[in-house]
Amino acid sequence: MTQIETKAEHQIKQAGRRSVPEGLWLRCPSCAQMIYRRQMESNLHVCPECAHHFRISAAERIKQLVDPDTFIPMFTELRCKDPLKFTDLKSYPERLKREQIKTGQLEGCQAGKCFIKGRPTMLACLDLTFMMGSMGSVVGEKLTRTIEYATEHNLPVIIVSCSGGARMQEAGLSLMQMAKTSAALARHDDSGGLFISVMTDPTTGGVTASFAMLGDFHLAEPKALIGFAGPRVIRQTIRQDLPEGFQTSEFLRERGMVDRVVHRHELRSELARLIDYAGK
Repeated sequence: MTQIETKAEHQIKQAGRRSVPEGLWLRCPSCAQMIYRRQMESNLHVCPECAHHFRISAAERIKQLVDPDTFIPMFTELRCKDPLKFTDLKSYPERLKREQIKTGQLEGCQAGKCFIKGRPTMLACLDLTFMMGSMGSVVGEKLTRTIEYATEHNLPVIIVSCSGGARMQEAGLSLMQMAKTSAALARHDDSGGLFISVMTDPTTGGVTASFAMLGDFHLAEPKALIGFAGPRVIRQTIRQDLPEGFQTSEFLRERGMVDRVVHRHELRSELARLIDYAGK
């Protein structure tokens, strides 16, 4: 009888386990607390225990920032080519196709016209879910066209950066995007245009070394990794010990490279305030 009861209890426990869908809970990488996924998502993908900011896609970023049903995607006709015939473990076209299937996006940037609390704005968001938000020719062209449209129509431009840097599969072509986007921003500035750069975790490489650090205002999310090269590379280059947390948004704010560290809950309001402040 005891054996039968034990088997029945085992079957009940197994049925109970199967009735709970996987992925409902996750562990916060910052505070190590188990948190309910839906609670985290409804909290703008911020940990309710320690305010850790989880990484999010460009689509989710746009949803959080813009007024409902006001985002108009632009420059969606651009497609990436493979002029270098680059192949590592896979060919570049194969890698792109895999990323497109995985994310449902054609490239690592979404750009368009929108309203943020009633303010007309040009917005571009890099997408970390697509090849780590790396900047290739299409991403650079989208950003440049976004800036040029803002210049032509006297609109503020906001770029939300989250990227591993230049896309290695395009080699020198990806590095050219640094100069192209920077030149477009220089023309935008000469015309009196406003550029707000929002840096999220991570903002690194050629993105940091170009448009991300050329804003009239530099905002960053809490504890975001922001830098050009990794700590080990920098340490080997300068042969000195580095301060703790020297590539965080808080460290950069203390040294004047970031104007404000803004919680995700306050980012939309802060962007609208800065647009009003600049008279745009």
